[in-house]
Amino acid sequence: MTHMDKTLHIVGGGMAGSEAAWQAANMGVSVIIHEMRPKVETFAHRTGNLGEMVCSNSFRSDDHEQNAVGLLHWEMLQAGGLIMKTAYTHRLPAGGALAVDRDPFAEAVTEALLAHPNISVSYDEITSLPETGHWIIATGPLTSSDLGAAIARETGADALAFFDAIAPIVYFDSIDMSKAWMQSRYDKGETEEERTAYLNCPMDKAQYESFIDALLDADKTEFHEGETAGYFDGCLPIEVMAERGRETLRFGPMKPVGLTNPHSDIKPYAVVQLRRDNALGTLYNIVGFQTKMKYGAQTEVFRRIPGLEDAQFARLGGIHRNTFINSPTLLDASMRLKSRPNIRFAGQITGVEGYVESAAMGLLAGRMAACEILGVEQPEIPQDTAMGALIHHITGGADAKTFQPMNVNFGLFRPVDGLKAGRRGRKDRYKAYTDRAKAEWQTWLDKIG
Repeated sequence: MTHMDKTLHIVGGGMAGSEAAWQAANMGVSVIIHEMRPKVETFAHRTGNLGEMVCSNSFRSDDHEQNAVGLLHWEMLQAGGLIMKTAYTHRLPAGGALAVDRDPFAEAVTEALLAHPNISVSYDEITSLPETGHWIIATGPLTSSDLGAAIARETGADALAFFDAIAPIVYFDSIDMSKAWMQSRYDKGETEEERTAYLNCPMDKAQYESFIDALLDADKTEFHEGETAGYFDGCLPIEVMAERGRETLRFGPMKPVGLTNPHSDIKPYAVVQLRRDNALGTLYNIVGFQTKMKYGAQTEVFRRIPGLEDAQFARLGGIHRNTFINSPTLLDASMRLKSRPNIRFAGQITGVEGYVESAAMGLLAGRMAACEILGVEQPEIPQDTAMGALIHHITGGADAKTFQPMNVNFGLFRPVDGLKAGRRGRKDRYKAYTDRAKAEWQTWLDKIG
């Protein structure tokens, strides 16, 4: 293979790799996806499908006027994004969130990619950084140890890492509905399907205190030598939250506001929410309950939750190592590795957090690589879009010394002229951000055709 080879090689078939392949292939570039699964398994994956969702089945808020991730949904759809289009096809009721039936979703992504005439899949593990050719590394949080070591050697520093914890999933028919009830917070959602998007388990003060005690005393997964427990705040294990203060969970995932218990006139002291996890409504995941408790401890602790005394678990929680690079130091504005510009990085390994953000960076990396291969100049990504705010953050906007994984949020956006900061004007400010972003994104898309 020489550098003149016009093929684009993508390492990893998750959200970022799948989206990058789709975008580049649609621009006329020949793409090979290198996916090590199912030959080489990971702790979190269950299948060999491309675009498999492992942590949650939610793409978070779908509000594209008041929420930054909802805006990112909109931008990806306008750009012909495979991940977003497939997500809407396999959408589940989830109030204002975009949640999907995860297995049919991944199957559809896989089918679309395999059917594309410009895409092929090679089921092999890439263990080193290629010297020549056009490459995108989109291996995500579960980068193989050999490739991770190769990246660390190239960058001259140990790969940064934190731990992602996975929330458990419960079989619906094992939940006691004489104690639990179905309701979206603040009654968001009017149809029967939307009303069944969330299930709630109430606790009084004594039950909550007992639960916290059990949580703090439970056996936890120990870290291996040389590993550090540096968590991303958006995905903290519940026991870590509890260690920060006994009331932390009650003001976090267990907050009782916006809910009315039909079984009692007494207001709950805390509420555990479960979100529908599949179209059949047979599975519910416990919202915000990522955990590093050992399996035996999980069943004992979670069955203390009213309504889950006899809960049966389709999947218990777990913990895995999440690797990401210091992108502001290592990548140029086109997401290329400065020391090896034939290699781009995309997805969570770049230090964006979440399915949507990962796919978005895959979308940009795929388009950038295709433009380079085709000899076409791509206009600069407008910084005042959600896409632009994210890529600016990881390629230079963030402080390299304190760089940590980041979800898209309006804090990454440049201020809108004429609007005051502060909480009073937040709704107007967010709408101004999204209006500006949509106009700029559409102009950008029109330029590139």
